[in-house]
Amino acid sequence: MFTGIVESIGKIKQKKPDGTNVHFDIESPLAGELKIDQSVSHNGVCLTVVAVDKDIYRVTAIEETLQKTNLGNLEKGHVVNLERCMPANGRFDGHIVQGHVDQTGTLAAVSNKEGSWIFDFTYDSQAGNITVEKGSICVNGTSLTCFNSKEGSFSVAIIPYTYEHTNFHLLRPGDTVNLEFDIIGKYIQRVLKGYQ
Repeated sequence: MFTGIVESIGKIKQKKPDGTNVHFDIESPLAGELKIDQSVSHNGVCLTVVAVDKDIYRVTAIEETLQKTNLGNLEKGHVVNLERCMPANGRFDGHIVQGHVDQTGTLAAVSNKEGSWIFDFTYDSQAGNITVEKGSICVNGTSLTCFNSKEGSFSVAIIPYTYEHTNFHLLRPGDTVNLEFDIIGKYIQRVLKGYQ
């Protein structure tokens, strides 16, 4: 389990196909603290550490993950948001994040507000996911608060610290992002739909 508070960013040093899987070698300041079998969120996707060598570690993504998230678009040099799993005695500084991406979305626009940035996102509402005004959303592994919440779209405000310390400063309109919708909202929606 995660909280959506990005600890660091990592750079893809190598992308190596292996059958339908892909191994990613990632350079990160966190690498020296990681252990094999540890879970780490990469742009909101929970992946297992399979090797560590100094400041580089390796994770493996299966075909379904590559198809249903933006990890399939990653290439050498790309930057991902990283968060280690939450310790049992940790603080919930963000919200409950499982590391299970529900679907991808698209960055529609970015507005510079001279001290913060407004990011507008769209997503396919046919998948059945929803946001609510002032509710939580996880975008590329980052816990954020929605506003302008509509069917198939929402906005978030990004402060300078988040902008600089995540890959938000690299996003451009048209880019694909990973979305994990609020787990509480998903359960309520499921109950209201009668488990269909």
